Amino acid sequence: MYRSHVLVCGGTGCTSSGSARIIEALDRELQSNGLTEEIKVIKTGCFGLCALGPVMIVYPEGAFYSMVKPEDIPEIVSEHLLKGRIVTRLLYQETVQEDTVKSLNHTQFYAKQKRVALKNCGVIDPENINEYIGLDGYMALGKVLTEMTPEQVIQTIKDSGLRGRGGGGFPTGMKWSFAAAQPAGQKYVCCNAD
Repeated sequence: MYRSHVLVCGGTGCTSSGSARIIEALDRELQSNGLTEEIKVIKTGCFGLCALGPVMIVYPEGAFYSMVKPEDIPEIVSEHLLKGRIVTRLLYQETVQEDTVKSLNHTQFYAKQKRVALKNCGVIDPENINEYIGLDGYMALGKVLTEMTPEQVIQTIKDSGLRGRGGGGFPTGMKWSFAAAQPAGQKYVCCNAD
């Protein structure tokens, strides 16, 4: 059991800003301080605040560090992870409060968002299927495959209001109902996952 988790954004924006170097510096610093059994570093998907990258969150405190540089890592490890003192100068300023750190979910950027498909983005390692399954990933797929008819699936998609992410935002349920109505026997769903 780890006493702290350090989540480092591995999204495109943070990667281009050098998040891989942040992870390397963290690994080196944790190793040299004998903390590899106490602190777990996790590369996550995008947090959504790309302009502030590279970014990372340290739990359990929820300290959100932004614009982190490799040379900041020794200070974060020695002050925050060893001594329990949050490095205020590196915090995303909207999260700074007098004697605590405001949750990132309560910042202006996130306050009015309701993440559905991307609710675990920035929380789990997107390359680790077990982390996704551990948060009930694929439960809806299991239900669709074992408890619902194709017509019920299409109606559920229609009721959800799901739309394509292209410029037209075409309703996915309508697209699926058109495909289902075609006389051809076998049909395929092709999607781009970018």
